[in-house]
Amino acid sequence: MLKGLAADAVEKVGNGHPGTAISLAAAAYVLYRDHLRYDPKDPHWLGRDRFVLSIGHASILQYSQLFLHGLGLELSDLQQFRTLGSKTPGHPEVFHTDFVEITTGPLGSGIASAVGMAMASRRAHGMLDGDNSSDSIFDHNVYTIAGDGDMQEGITHEACALAGTQKLGNLVVIYDDNDISIEGHTSIAFTEDVEARFTAYGWDVQTVDWTNGGSTYQEDPEALSAAIDRAKRVNDKPSLIRLRTIIGWPSPTKSDTGGIHGAKLGAEELAGLKERLGIDPEVHFWVDNQVVSQIREASSARGRELRSEWDAQYGQWRSSHPAEARLLDRLVAHELPEGWEDTLPQFDSKPVATRSASGAVINALAPVLPELWGGSADLAGSNNTVMKSEPSFIPEDYSTTEFTGNRFGRNLHFGIREHGMGAILNGIALSGLFKPYGGTFMVFSDYMRGSVRLAALMGLPVTYVWTHDSIGVGEDGPTHQPVEHLASLRAIPGLDVVRPADANETKAAWKHIVKHQARPTALALTRQNVPCLDRAAEGLADAENLSRGAYVLRDSDQVDAIIIATGSEVQVALAAQKQLESEGIGTRVVSAPCLEWFDEQDEEYRESVIPAHVKARVSVEAGIDMPWFKYLGDSGKAISLNRFGAPGSGEELFDLFGFTAKNVAKTVKGLLS
Repeated sequence: MLKGLAADAVEKVGNGHPGTAISLAAAAYVLYRDHLRYDPKDPHWLGRDRFVLSIGHASILQYSQLFLHGLGLELSDLQQFRTLGSKTPGHPEVFHTDFVEITTGPLGSGIASAVGMAMASRRAHGMLDGDNSSDSIFDHNVYTIAGDGDMQEGITHEACALAGTQKLGNLVVIYDDNDISIEGHTSIAFTEDVEARFTAYGWDVQTVDWTNGGSTYQEDPEALSAAIDRAKRVNDKPSLIRLRTIIGWPSPTKSDTGGIHGAKLGAEELAGLKERLGIDPEVHFWVDNQVVSQIREASSARGRELRSEWDAQYGQWRSSHPAEARLLDRLVAHELPEGWEDTLPQFDSKPVATRSASGAVINALAPVLPELWGGSADLAGSNNTVMKSEPSFIPEDYSTTEFTGNRFGRNLHFGIREHGMGAILNGIALSGLFKPYGGTFMVFSDYMRGSVRLAALMGLPVTYVWTHDSIGVGEDGPTHQPVEHLASLRAIPGLDVVRPADANETKAAWKHIVKHQARPTALALTRQNVPCLDRAAEGLADAENLSRGAYVLRDSDQVDAIIIATGSEVQVALAAQKQLESEGIGTRVVSAPCLEWFDEQDEEYRESVIPAHVKARVSVEAGIDMPWFKYLGDSGKAISLNRFGAPGSGEELFDLFGFTAKNVAKTVKGLLS
C-alpha cells in the first residue's frame, strides 16, 4: 500500500523521487511503528524522539508514514504532493508540516543537523537534570535515514567524524545503500568502504542486507528492527545501520536504475509495479481503510502509553527540581530572566577590537543565560567565543590542558569544520531550548553558506560570530581578507548581517539579538582595535539606536551631505565629517550596522535618517559596493573595494585603498561641486 501511494503521488504531480520512497517503505514503517517515540496529539512534545529524513527528495516516504500513523496528514494531502499550498511540499519543511522536525533537501545537511539535535539532547540533560544523573526524561534518540548521496557530501564527513568524537550514543543513522544515484550506478564516483569509514570515526556499525549478497531480494523488517534495538542499547557511540536495498523494488524494469531515482514511473511501469504489489492498476491512491484504522489506533494507543509514562516522570522531576522547572518554563515560553541586561559589560574609551567586545559580552551573559552556548571552528582564541568559566562539551577522557571536558559542558569545539558547524548549530536551534552561536573567520563563511541559507530558510535563532571582517586583517593577505562577503551574505533572505562600529555597538547588537532574535544573525567583527566612541563627550547618538539598523550618529546644523558607514569605517566617516565641517560643509554621519533592520523601519524613520532631498551621499565600507546603490540614489558614490586585498598591515591597506578621512572628504566635495 505505501509503495503504491509513493508511486501514485509522484505520478499525479508528474515529478518527484519515487524510487527510494518505494524501496524504503517497509524500513520507515518499522521505525515509526516500533521505535520512534511520539505523541500523535502533540507534535511538540518535549519527550519525543526526532526523525530526520536526510534524503529530503524522498519526502513522500515521510508523508506516507505521517498519513498512515495519524500524524496530521490525510490521503488528500498525499494527493496534493508537491503542489502550491499543500502540506506535502517536494522536500520536508519544518514549521510547515506537523511532525516534520527539519527542512532537508541539500544532501548531507540533514544528517549533519541530526548530530546537532543529538548534542542538544545531551546538553538539555545536563542543564535540566544535573551532571550526575545517568539518564534523564530529556534524553531522546535522533533517527536519520540517509542515502548514498548524503555519504558523498563533505559535510557528512565533518559532522559524523565529530559525532564519533562526541560519543553521541543517542544518534542512529539508517544508511540506505542502494548503489544508485541520478547518473546511475555509484561506482563511477563512489567506491569507498562506508562501514570502515564510520568504524574509524568511532561509530557502532551494523549491516542488514536485504539483497542477501546479491543472490535474492527479500525485505526483512524484523532484522532491521533488531538492528535498531541494538543501536539503542549502544550508549557510548553513535550507530550506523547499513541497509542494503534495491532502489524502486519491485518496479519491473526501472528498479535498480537511475531512471527511478528522480522521475515518475510512467503509466506502464506504474501498472507493472501495482500488479507485483497486488494492487489494481486502475485504482490510484488505493488504501485499505481497515488497515489504516487499525494502524492509527495502535499508534494512538502507543502514543498515549509513552506520554503517560513520561508525564508521570515529568511530574516527579518538577517536584524534585523546582529551579530547573522554572528555567524550563522560561525557555519554553521564550522569556528572559529578570535583570539579565544588568550583567552586560561596560566599556571605557580605550580602543578595543569588536571581536574582543563580543567575547566580553558572551562571558557576561554566560552565568544568567544557560540557553546560550556555542564555540568555534578551531579559532576560539581568535573569535573570542570561549565561556571562560564553563567546561567544554566533550567527553571527559578527551580533556586537554587547555580545555576541561564535561559531556554536559557549554564550550563547543567543532574542529576545522565550518560547514558541519553551521548544520550542527541548526540542529541545536531546532531543539527550541537554546540560543547557539558559532565562530570562524568571516572569509570562511563561504564554507558554511549552505547551512547558513538553511538557517535563514527555517528562521532559526543562530548567531554567527564572524571575525577578521575586512582588509583590516592585514598581513594574512587577500586569502584571508573578506571583500565580497558582506554583499554576499546580505543577499540571503532572512539573514541579518550586523557590522558594529565599536564595543558599545557590539554590546547593543548582542542585546538586540538576545531579546528579539527570530532568525539567524551574522556578527561581522574586527580583528584590529577600533576606537570606543566617547558618545557623550563627542555629541554622538547612543549605541542603543543600533536596533533601528541605521541611525544618525552625529548630525550637522545644516545637512549638505551624508556619509553612511559601517564597522571600522565609521571612525573614518567621523574624521571626514570634522574636516568637512571645518570647511563649512554641513555633514551628517550615519552608522548603518544592519541594513536588514533598517529596511524594516517605517518610511518616516528611514526618511529621517537619509532624507531624499540630500543628494550628496557617500557610503564607506571596505567591501564591494553592490549593497549600497539603493541608499545612495542616482547622485551618490560608494567608497568601496571592488577587488581583492593585498599583503600589508591593516593601516597601510586602508590608506592604499582610500578608506581615509581625506579621501572621504574629497569624495563628498566632488559630489557637491
